[in-house]
Amino acid sequence: MVSEELAEIEGQISDIFRALSNGFQKLEKIKDSSRQSRQLEELTEKMRDCKRLIKDFDREVKDSDYKNDPDTNKMLNEKKQSMIKELNSYVALKKQYASNLENKRVDLFEGPGEGFPEENVLLASNMTNQQLFDHGNRMMDDTDQAIDRAKKVVHDTIDVGTETAAALKAQVCVLNKMFRIQVIS
Repeated sequence: MVSEELAEIEGQISDIFRALSNGFQKLEKIKDSSRQSRQLEELTEKMRDCKRLIKDFDREVKDSDYKNDPDTNKMLNEKKQSMIKELNSYVALKKQYASNLENKRVDLFEGPGEGFPEENVLLASNMTNQQLFDHGNRMMDDTDQAIDRAKKVVHDTIDVGTETAAALKAQVCVLNKMFRIQVIS
């Protein structure tokens, strides 16, 4: 015979599993990563509650072990194992979504060709608007400086090319004079 307390705990666990199922369906439809992150935190909290309730369920089963016949105890232990498997499936799903969120991170601090992509990465949704604004301004300043350096290199290259062309023209003039002198002689 299953006690009222066990039935109540099992009902609460079933309610949480329903909420987790609905929560993960809702999570699939959310596009904003910050909202996805909040939803994932809520689901994680429900999983913690569920784990606690499964432990309570197990404690109650052990406490009532002597009152129940072996078949009832076996059925209750199988029920507990089933609940653990279901919870583990939600934990795996949570890990998958967390990994997907991690992959959506925006790399705000790495310039082209600097370091590894995993380093210095911040989730934009975790920054304040002012931090984003300040960082964006710094990035624009850095970009402007890089453009100015590139323009200087182009200008210097044009100057070198002009000087080379002038030197070559002078050499051609000298060669032409030498050729004329040889033809005349």
